Amino acid sequence: MPGWTTHQIPDQTGRIVVITGATSGLGRCCARTLAAHGAEVILAVRNITLGQAMAAEIANHHPNAKLAVIALDLASLASIADFAAHALELPRIDVLLNNAGLGLMPERQLTKDGFELQWGTNHLGHFALTARLIPALLRAPTPRVVTVASMAHRRGTILWDDPNQARHYSGRTAYNQSKLANLMFALELAARAREQGSKLSSIAAHPGLALTGFLTAAGLPGWMRHVGILASKILGQSAEAGSWPSLYAATMADVANGDYWGPDGFKEIRGLPARATVWPHARNRADWQRLWAITVAQTGIDVPPLV
Repeated sequence: MPGWTTHQIPDQTGRIVVITGATSGLGRCCARTLAAHGAEVILAVRNITLGQAMAAEIANHHPNAKLAVIALDLASLASIADFAAHALELPRIDVLLNNAGLGLMPERQLTKDGFELQWGTNHLGHFALTARLIPALLRAPTPRVVTVASMAHRRGTILWDDPNQARHYSGRTAYNQSKLANLMFALELAARAREQGSKLSSIAAHPGLALTGFLTAAGLPGWMRHVGILASKILGQSAEAGSWPSLYAATMADVANGDYWGPDGFKEIRGLPARATVWPHARNRADWQRLWAITVAQTGIDVPPLV
């Protein structure tokens, strides 16, 4: 949006926001900004110590901030169930920000449930979390699920016969697949909400090329980290600017169910929030539904009715 800044975010007092991956990168920026605007922010984090430090940092700048830290490991279906048990005790959830994500993993690793780590964390984990939190979301007047995808969806392919890459592993393929799955999940959830006449909105967002933990991940080869950091500094933007599409999707009045938001600059690499481009191969609803069915089979959980 021309001239948009986070100062234009409406007062969030009374809204409850759950943010996954809230201790670093985009999630950290979103947590700080939403707390500053009055939201009650639930930091859903794998590392409780880091989560508590993040909450203390926010409280130091905003003494009246309402914050809670709850353990969540998206690589564990049991942890997701435990988190949901706590979160469902909230009066409602106004926004679920599915932000956490693993970057490119050079070597194949598995979740606690035996799924390839990026597929299991970035996609399966957020699907299972969203499914379990639907009752709390539906207690809100205008609930939103915001799922962070990526420009990497453009290069993504769903490996229908082997999404866990048991036969042949490529970290880049795994990452791109997981981000394509994030976008397809958000779009199918939006379509189902529309068909059911639900008040829930499902929106996707991406940060462009932002300097986040993905580019500084210890698992990446040194040359790739250096190139990524240099490229983000020259061509891209800060993690704070990268958080703007997610913040816009979570808070602004002109956001619609089924939207996809990203930066408005060249190739959506940087800039202010604007409606982003869904690459043609991600627009096929038959593929969204096929992905949904595979995800339900793997996680053992489905999204309940949305009304």
